[in-house]
Amino acid sequence: MKIVYVGLGFLFLGLAVIGATMPILPTVPFLLLASFFFAKGSDRVNRWFKSTGIYKKHLESYIESHSMTLKTKCKILALSTSMMMIGFYFSKITSARIIILVLMAVQYYYFFFKIKTIR
Repeated sequence: MKIVYVGLGFLFLGLAVIGATMPILPTVPFLLLASFFFAKGSDRVNRWFKSTGIYKKHLESYIESHSMTLKTKCKILALSTSMMMIGFYFSKITSARIIILVLMAVQYYYFFFKIKTIR
């Protein structure tokens, strides 16, 4: 099972690297997933991952102080909001639209009130 965790970690790390170069993909959520899977899969790979520049640049401040830069918050919120709005637009079921709106409200609440903003 550990090999699956390490494999998933590298998959999400690859997506994060792509996201770091392409503005349409978020980097931080993929790095969080990679960190989770590396921690479950292998101590050695997890230590290597935490020593990489991409981890230190995008994730270390969040892990240590539960904070993000305003730019990172805006990128994540812009992408997730646009994806949810696509689902909202194409959904004809009222209860599905309500669920999407509630999820968006919870997401914005969490980002604005639970995650500190750093400069």
